[in-house]
Amino acid sequence: MVVEVYIDGASAGNPGPSGAGVLINFKNGKVEEFSKSLSIMSNHEAEYEALLFALNLCLQKEIKMASFRTDSQLIEQAIERRYVKNRQFQKYLNEALIMIDQFDLFFIKWIPSQSNKKADQLAKNAIKR
Repeated sequence: MVVEVYIDGASAGNPGPSGAGVLINFKNGKVEEFSKSLSIMSNHEAEYEALLFALNLCLQKEIKMASFRTDSQLIEQAIERRYVKNRQFQKYLNEALIMIDQFDLFFIKWIPSQSNKKADQLAKNAIKR
């Protein structure tokens, strides 16, 4: 079964204290939520950290088929194209692709921010810790 994974990164300032939020919907009534406090970084870096956090969680849980949802077009396009313009993000992309290639089935889809409110709240909660 393909699980839905909602991800978001947030920064209080740009750069500023940051957080990552992940919601995993197993599509069987089970939903798990995760927050992770991050160091001071840009919002884009926080988005990449949220992606890596979610990928790690999925692999630890032996999830092999996932449909990721993000409100970051930067993340969605980087993964779809397997390319980043800004070399600053190359290390994040490389690490993400190594993990993505371990999935049997992986999708990433851009969604509007209002459809990603729970992951956003989880990310913001992580900043407050």
